Amino acid sequence: ALPIFLLAVGWPPRLVRRLFLLEGLAIATLGGLLGAAGGVLYAKGILWGLATLWRSAVAGSPLRFHVAAGSLATGAAAGIIVSTIVIRLAWRAQSGRTARELLERGHELEWRGAKPKRSWAGWVAAVSGIAALATVGSALAKGDNADVEAFFGGGALLLMAGIASAAVLFRWVASRAASRPLTLTGLGWRGCARRPNRSLATVALLAAGSFLIVAVAANKLDATRQSSRRSSGTGGFAFIGQSALPIVQDLNAKAGRDFFALDEKSLQGAQVVPFRVHDGDDASCLNLNRAQTPRLLGVDPVALQSRGAFTFSKVLDASFAGKPWKMLENFSVDPDEIPAVGDEASIVWALHKKVGNTLDYTDGRGRPFKVRLVGALANSILQGNLIIDNTAFTRRFPDETGWRMFLVDAPSGNAARVSAVLTRALQDRGLELTPAADGLNTFNAMQNTYLDTFQVLGGLGLLLGSAGLGVVVLRNVLERRGELAVLLAAGFR
Repeated sequence: ALPIFLLAVGWPPRLVRRLFLLEGLAIATLGGLLGAAGGVLYAKGILWGLATLWRSAVAGSPLRFHVAAGSLATGAAAGIIVSTIVIRLAWRAQSGRTARELLERGHELEWRGAKPKRSWAGWVAAVSGIAALATVGSALAKGDNADVEAFFGGGALLLMAGIASAAVLFRWVASRAASRPLTLTGLGWRGCARRPNRSLATVALLAAGSFLIVAVAANKLDATRQSSRRSSGTGGFAFIGQSALPIVQDLNAKAGRDFFALDEKSLQGAQVVPFRVHDGDDASCLNLNRAQTPRLLGVDPVALQSRGAFTFSKVLDASFAGKPWKMLENFSVDPDEIPAVGDEASIVWALHKKVGNTLDYTDGRGRPFKVRLVGALANSILQGNLIIDNTAFTRRFPDETGWRMFLVDAPSGNAARVSAVLTRALQDRGLELTPAADGLNTFNAMQNTYLDTFQVLGGLGLLLGSAGLGVVVLRNVLERRGELAVLLAAGFR
């Protein structure tokens, strides 16, 4: 009402525009300052969560809150500038109208008449929907049902198609409002279509917040699901073990089991895949420092290939796609290089490398050599290590005798007894067995914590959308008091 009054009494539009731009700037500045303060509180809340609820994600590392004045100023300034620009654009759309036009309540935003303006919303909905189906279908056709890019890309396109469909629906309701009988439901739909842009903005906010919450929750990792499958992150193994002292006996052979007085009946159906260990940096997500020379594990590739253990997300040579573990034996490299396989998370995030890159090592005789990454495992219990062929391991590290890491196969009905028998018999070697699913969940805790923080942001977005819905309803009621009064006078309760 105030801008209409000022224009009506002779104020030039330029002066009115400047007045309300300054008013909007004051409001935006207040909002920016409140937002900066809210950001500080949010950061402190996340740190509190990492120290309590999500402490497993940082492996008990102490965290300290630190805030820089420059970061706060940049964030607040960005919010103020964007808000001011939006206010300026909104005012510009109205400032060209006369006072008489502005006095016609809702004239500038309502769709009038049975023939609305041409809209591209239908085309956007159709194209986005088709693109979403094509994105997801392409990933499924490749057999990759864990493609995060396809998931979020297809989801975002589907979200866009849904919002565009809502715009089409509002336009369709507006175009047929005059010809439909007056019912309570019909009046409700006509009310939604009365302010289409306002209604659509609310739909978009609620839809985006809901999409983020559901999509993030769907990507949380739980190693207990399908943990017995060979293609899972546990490789289908029941336990992963570490020993303080090397074990030189073959725990799969009768002589090795007799040496430790292991009962064959108690270990019925149990098999062990042993690994030689050359100590190095922990390249898992639990190490907050950047790893330089990750721990090397030497294994017989046949033991893993015959089981079809784990899933490879990438291989350097496509000809090995059906037998990826064979790359450790047969991949052609330079004489001073050794082919190795690592977990994708370790390669990308801890080492900042990719498949095909090399890392520098020094062997047991002090001679330098390189380890070439020829394959990447998808979210496995072997995270933090690089796996090489056992023969190459003994050639480079002849002093590293025996086995110090073990993957244990055990029937589900006999797993607890197998663990108890092995732990008791090998307690002098310091053997500790951990359920493979529990070990993988320890690694997954880091990613799940990141997802939890994004889920909190999605919840805030959903709250914002809900508040926006309340504001829209309240504003509609205030603008339509005359209509509501007519409805009451006509007998509506």
